[in-house]
Amino acid sequence: MRIQGGQTLIDGAFVEADIVVDDQDGAIASVGANGGNGRAYDARGLYVLPGIVDIHADAFERQLMPRPGVGFPIDLALQESDRQAVGNGITTLFHGVTWSWEPGLRSADNARAVLTGIEQLQPSLGADTRCHLRHGTYNLDAETEIADWLGDRRIGMLGFNDHMPSASAPPRTRKIAEMAARAGLTVEDFNALVERLRARANEVPGSIERLARAASASTVATLSHDDNSPAQRQWFRALDCRVAEFPVNLETAEDATRAGDNVVMGAPNVVRGGSHIGWVAAADMIGRGLCTVLASDYYYPAPLIAPFRLAADKVAPLEKAWSFVSERPAQAAGLDDRGALQTGKRADIVVVDATDPLRPKAVATMSQGRFVHMTDATRFN
Repeated sequence: MRIQGGQTLIDGAFVEADIVVDDQDGAIASVGANGGNGRAYDARGLYVLPGIVDIHADAFERQLMPRPGVGFPIDLALQESDRQAVGNGITTLFHGVTWSWEPGLRSADNARAVLTGIEQLQPSLGADTRCHLRHGTYNLDAETEIADWLGDRRIGMLGFNDHMPSASAPPRTRKIAEMAARAGLTVEDFNALVERLRARANEVPGSIERLARAASASTVATLSHDDNSPAQRQWFRALDCRVAEFPVNLETAEDATRAGDNVVMGAPNVVRGGSHIGWVAAADMIGRGLCTVLASDYYYPAPLIAPFRLAADKVAPLEKAWSFVSERPAQAAGLDDRGALQTGKRADIVVVDATDPLRPKAVATMSQGRFVHMTDATRFN
């Protein structure tokens, strides 16, 4: 199989080159000016790019529960999310599965069921689909089971999330009525639950430390979420937690990048031109060198569009901007077999029509050497 004639991103530059894919193992067999004979996909006039590695994707929750209290089967939700992902060039997808102290959508039973669903459906899905377990740090009773999941390598990444509502918490965790509705509780019962958990606050740091050690022992990457100070980021770094998601201020992001940590921001932030909750714009963070990874967060199309938006706004050239959704997230997740178009790596490839540079379209997506999305079969010959 060849993908021929496209503007192909190789070693940080665009060149016209053919990619030959090994049909047996789904790896890239060669990259060069002439791919030889065999079946071919004509990519002339198109960009040929490494497949998107999305390490924080929780939009699938809307497939599970599109309205508070309205649930759909997990298999339908995961299959629909997969179609949206590969249709937007995502070839590695980490579902952000939140296991919180809340009942309902983010409960223990739901987390267990989603993880099992991912494992059972994985062979039939287009994207390489994994679990980024978003552990609610006040969910202390879950520690032993999560440690077991880590030991069994059922989790691809482990995030530490403190979504306990308080006056000083991020804006998204101040919407008590919405959180209560998602949990299936009255506001009064929800607030009572919060107060019971706050009484155990002194147990939280020790639990985080133990889980971080368990993750390191299983070589599972860990992430901290909403770090609000350099001191907090330094504390997590000491636990070998080297990925900071959505730091809430510049000084924390500066501390992270100075130490070589990865900093994750939302691709929707770039596409929309700013944060939906009034925080710093991701494009500004990239311009300052304070962001290394973009993730879909709550909107699957965003990682495909964001690099083109960065290029159009002259924040970063496309060949550099694309690394924020491919090579860099792969590195952050500890996946050295993908993220770049190189011989021997997985043939995870997205072919993009950017006739309108602010509305790029994935016209073909290949995952481990097989096409999982295609809009124009006439390009095959």
